[in-house]
Amino acid sequence: MIRVLIVDDHELLRAGLRSRLEREPGITVVGEADTAERAVLMARRLQPDLIVLDLLLPRKSGDEVIPDLADVAPQARVLVVSSQAAPSSVRRALSAGAAGYLPKRSSDRDLVAAIQLVADGGGYVDPDLGAKLVNPNGPEALEPLSERERDILYLLALGYTNQEIGKKLFISVRTVDTHRAHIMRKLQLETRAELVMFALANGVIGPDAARDRAALRTQRRQSADRPMPGYPLRRDDRLVNDAKF
Repeated sequence: MIRVLIVDDHELLRAGLRSRLEREPGITVVGEADTAERAVLMARRLQPDLIVLDLLLPRKSGDEVIPDLADVAPQARVLVVSSQAAPSSVRRALSAGAAGYLPKRSSDRDLVAAIQLVADGGGYVDPDLGAKLVNPNGPEALEPLSERERDILYLLALGYTNQEIGKKLFISVRTVDTHRAHIMRKLQLETRAELVMFALANGVIGPDAARDRAALRTQRRQSADRPMPGYPLRRDDRLVNDAKF
């Protein structure tokens, strides 16, 4: 069960969000707050799994309170749901520690998918917003990366841990760490949130990432020897299929 704290200064919006989310199996709203200060108090007391946060709050903005929320509820993930769609607003929120960013105009389906993905440890940025944050050069932006690094970028952007990636690609955690460092250096990225934005803007992952990740998990349970979908099997990539090398 995903325990959600809603932070927004508009009572009608909070009521609408609560009503929508409580109809969704696996999600429960444990509290509401209308200011940044009250959000910190409630996060400390309730220890939610996920905080749905607006940026336009009285006295203290949402991006300013994100570090405070992390201090009092370190396990809680923050999903910003805001009417602010400027790239600078998205960057500030993600740099402050938000794991996802969604405009208020988003559909109920996108909201639920973002909550599930972020609560599961992944990141989510609305694709239209993500495309404004980086230079969307498509394949050209991926040219610095090797095929193996693209595999790892894909899984990192979906929220997989280094340990999970190692098991999936049959490599050591240390090798994953090394590839991850090379990816961040080559793409000039500093945080995982920036990595997710890059992946969204350049077509590495898309708005159906939550569904894709669920499919990957199912395939991993069915067969540890099956290659990752969407990538060609190559002997020199050291991906394993039914043949024994």
